[in-house]
Amino acid sequence: MRILVVEDDPLLGDGLQAGLRQRGFDVDWLKDGVAAELAIRGEPYKAVVLDLGLPRLGGLDLLRRERAKGSSIPILVLTARDAIGDRVKGFDTGADDYVVKPVDLDELAARLRALIRRSQGEAAPVLTIGALRLDPAARIVTFQGEPVELQAKEFNLLHEFMANAGRVLTRGEIENRLYAYGDEIESNAVEVHVHHLRRKLAPALIRTVRGVGYVMPRTGE
Repeated sequence: MRILVVEDDPLLGDGLQAGLRQRGFDVDWLKDGVAAELAIRGEPYKAVVLDLGLPRLGGLDLLRRERAKGSSIPILVLTARDAIGDRVKGFDTGADDYVVKPVDLDELAARLRALIRRSQGEAAPVLTIGALRLDPAARIVTFQGEPVELQAKEFNLLHEFMANAGRVLTRGEIENRLYAYGDEIESNAVEVHVHHLRRKLAPALIRTVRGVGYVMPRTGE
């Protein structure tokens, strides 16, 4: 799950990026509102963690602009401003959640997963397709009742396939969703991850649509 952290404090930003990556997110980190606005416009983020006290363009102004454009991307405001009035203003401007610093990283990760799940119309935290089950919070996958060991990128790719079951994902879409800014991407990285998933699960669970990309059938059959 690729997300954007917008935080101008270098120590906090670095800690958020590292901590959320350890918890299964692919994280881009930017330090000002203008750069964040451009990134949100061009990248397929699942959610944004947004500080309010940003240079060049404040967090509330960025939030207001995104909602005025009709953007429905989940935005979690993370700020030191803990007055009730500040929280009300944040929600009224369009925030989906509001967390006061300092924040526990496990709680932040859980809140982000909940926001992303709701934005994708997923009622249950555990995804199930046929005999395949994926728990995003626990990072556990089982197939036909047996646990399946997956690497981080394999887990994230499987999550994308299951969350988008029945829809073809192109190679470009997959790369954009799996890799953050600065990540080196091998030319055959997507093909390798798909091959490993098929080997560890079942070949028919992920189908190739020639010249387009890959799709997981809704039934898992």
